[in-house]
Amino acid sequence: MITKEHISELIAEHLGNGPIFVTGLRISSDNQITIFLDGDDGVTIKDCVGLSRHIEKSLDGKGADFALDVSSHGATTPLVMPRQYKKHIGRELEIKLEDGTKTEGSLVEFNEDELVLENTVRENKPIGKGKVTVTKQQKIKYNQIKESKVKLKF
Repeated sequence: MITKEHISELIAEHLGNGPIFVTGLRISSDNQITIFLDGDDGVTIKDCVGLSRHIEKSLDGKGADFALDVSSHGATTPLVMPRQYKKHIGRELEIKLEDGTKTEGSLVEFNEDELVLENTVRENKPIGKGKVTVTKQQKIKYNQIKESKVKLKF
């Protein structure tokens, strides 16, 4: 039987602590193995093929039938770990919070605990009539985030 622990060990053997990391691993009851990769500087087809061949070579002699799919995390897939935010500094994010609210803004900063979004809003002038454009920053802790996606511009 193929287990997540065994596949995780094979992944760690191949990737180590390098710039490529796993963002998702699923094994179905019929041994369909799906692995999603991301990288500090992106993921290439060569990265996916290398890991796929390493796993296939290790599992082929075990006698279990399996199907293996190794692919990149995907541009429209939600971000799942703080490490992924590094390459998205300056990009627009759309975030759904655990309390049901949504927020958007440009990612200006992140650390292991939280991220900082910046956006501009029109507010009433403090004195007099009219509006003024104000830049605001919002700190969001990762445990408050339900889903975080990069907004793609076409």
